[in-house]
Amino acid sequence: MKIVIDLGGTSIRAMRISDTKFVENIKKIRCHSNGTVDDVIAQIESLIESFSTEGISQIGIAVPSVVDVHKGIVYDVTNIPSWHEVHLKDIIQQHFGIETLVDNDANCFALGEQYYGEGKDFNNFIGITLGTGLGSGIVINKQLYRGSNADAGEIGALPYLDSDFEHYTSSLFLARRSTMAGEQLTKAAVKGDASALSIWHEFGKHLGHLLQAVLLTYDPEAIILGGGLSNAAFLYESEIKKSLVNGFPYTNTLKHIHITFTKLQNANLLGASKLR
Repeated sequence: MKIVIDLGGTSIRAMRISDTKFVENIKKIRCHSNGTVDDVIAQIESLIESFSTEGISQIGIAVPSVVDVHKGIVYDVTNIPSWHEVHLKDIIQQHFGIETLVDNDANCFALGEQYYGEGKDFNNFIGITLGTGLGSGIVINKQLYRGSNADAGEIGALPYLDSDFEHYTSSLFLARRSTMAGEQLTKAAVKGDASALSIWHEFGKHLGHLLQAVLLTYDPEAIILGGGLSNAAFLYESEIKKSLVNGFPYTNTLKHIHITFTKLQNANLLGASKLR
């Protein structure tokens, strides 16, 4: 039995899980993202303590940042400004006396898909999370690939137009184009608001350009997209396809690539239970 945590700049979620599925309802609290390191640590510890730790063999934590997975050190969490270098593994492990493993949330998303979702059918795939930022996890030959410094998959930081891909394929793009948040923008588009529809279509075009970069770099069997903005996929999915068809140089690759949006709920939490 394990306890898993998904740390985000907006909220922190947790559940207790067996090897097959969660056994208690997910608990969720608002993250004190503007607080001190200790403030957020206290929230994580409180969530863990809200479960019975009897029989718990491991604590797995997904975080939205670069992680030294061997030492469990978290660096420069964009949406939690005080977290420049947090020795999260040691802190939690010493507090509870339970083995603790920490990894990037997009890596956990990819693991969740590999074991429980669309990724089960593929040896090589890329999992991409679309949310406050953009993250990706790389699975090669059924193994999570982290790179030499655990930085592999930071495709959002690749240069694009006047900035990088993350600023055009995450909530950062929506915030620049509209005063409405993603959910509000989705509702407006569904009602036929021309401005909202235009923003989502442009988002899809940029996302298509990102997928071109992924295909040219990794040539995976599949790309699986998730994260909060994937809920609006029906508004921009056609633009992704147009962008790929009109701009990708290798048409044969497009015949074989499987691009899909996740059907798996709580992939980050499920993946955190598979950390090794």
